[in-house]
Amino acid sequence: MRAKRRKMVEEEDVHPDERWMASYMDMVTVLMCMFIVLFAMSTVDQDKYEQLANSLATGFGAVDAGMVDTAEGVVVPADLVDNKGESPTEVTHSADALDPAEATAQALANAEAARQEVMKLDQLKIAVTANLTKAGVADLVEFHITDRGLTLGLVGSETFFAPDSAQLTAAAITVLDAAAPAFVATAQKISVEGHADKHGQSTTFASDWELSASRATQVLRRLVEQGGITGGLISAVAFGSAQPANTGSTLADMAQNRRVDIVLLSDQPDSVRALIPGVAAED
Repeated sequence: MRAKRRKMVEEEDVHPDERWMASYMDMVTVLMCMFIVLFAMSTVDQDKYEQLANSLATGFGAVDAGMVDTAEGVVVPADLVDNKGESPTEVTHSADALDPAEATAQALANAEAARQEVMKLDQLKIAVTANLTKAGVADLVEFHITDRGLTLGLVGSETFFAPDSAQLTAAAITVLDAAAPAFVATAQKISVEGHADKHGQSTTFASDWELSASRATQVLRRLVEQGGITGGLISAVAFGSAQPANTGSTLADMAQNRRVDIVLLSDQPDSVRALIPGVAAED
């Protein structure tokens, strides 16, 4: 009995179970086929690549391989692909690349909007000038139409502000009171921008910034408190001596920088406002 058992053990040692080799050979065959396919794809054909990707995905139990952003080499997750099968990046690029007809239509629309905006600013200028003429101070204000809107420049030797002073002169008060009704009627946003001639610290103000800020604030208060402009539509800005109207060194040149600009801001988009100076120059 022992001899028979020993014989069976010896036979098992001589002929071990080799069934696992069949699965191993199948796996090696599949790997070889995969590498052959990868080698054949060294020159990528996009259509064939997508067909292969979907085929492999189906073989592994997935319905679709998903979208591939070949420009970046990154698989786009399913939650970032819209219902048309486009990634956000692809949608953005396609939106930016307008066809010639759409680009032409957009350019014409912007040009027409700019023309309408210039007409509106011209009408506002006429209304303000009419009020200033009635008050006899029309020659004290300079008008400019820019991409920002309509600018009223309160500039004068000592018409509006004395040196190192933010106190409004009688002429300044007359100009502001005459222009305010037109500002109220248009309901546009207004930026009051103060400037100063360069002198640095003085006995009254610590710097040109404080001086220009005080001048802008005085104009703003007059327009709001006496002119009836809504506080939410107006703001004050101080530029100090950083944006001089005249870079000369004479007293007359420096007096040109003692000023406040009242800017009635355009509410048009940048693409339209960029065309306003050109349209205004043609007119």
